[in-house]
Amino acid sequence: MPILEDMKEYAERATGLRRPGKRQEPDLARPRSPHTVRFKDDGLVPNHPRWPLILYRGAVRLDGQHDPAAVLEDLFDAHGWSDSWRDGIYDYVHYHSRIHEVLGIARGKGRVRFGGNKGRIFTLKAGDVAVLPAGTGHQCLSADKDFLVVGAYPAAGTYDECTSVEDRPRALKTIPKVPVPRKDPAYGAGGPLAKLWRKPK
Repeated sequence: MPILEDMKEYAERATGLRRPGKRQEPDLARPRSPHTVRFKDDGLVPNHPRWPLILYRGAVRLDGQHDPAAVLEDLFDAHGWSDSWRDGIYDYVHYHSRIHEVLGIARGKGRVRFGGNKGRIFTLKAGDVAVLPAGTGHQCLSADKDFLVVGAYPAAGTYDECTSVEDRPRALKTIPKVPVPRKDPAYGAGGPLAKLWRKPK
């Protein structure tokens, strides 16, 4: 599926077909209240020491006129979250210690555990958006065959993937240093993220 989706994305970006574009960005997101969850360090996955996972249910309008993955890409990109990819979510526990991540569900549904092995399981479906602060464990437990996720990252930070106890010493130092993103990936500068992820005083 990733190769097919990469080809579709390339063609859509080259032609503009089935893409809403940044100008339609104000019409892409529905107003939704954030659902937040904080996770404790479980010994393997540090999670974030201050900031919660943010989950927006049914936040994105997927109208059938546009490719749902392109809608998510254009929405995130309009708010400064780029380097997007199309795929699923890894079936093993991992986290990123030097960057935040947004996951938007383009198609299907999947059961995803956030926070590590002692975290919480959520069923994510098309239109849902999850914003993960650096350090948040995530793992797909099961999913529909057509489950498709669009991931993206804010401008500040460097992608890494942590999976083992050996990653912890460095991760514990780098996670708190990842800066607050300038904009919420779904709602922009006025979105809930700015209030939920505050800089330490």
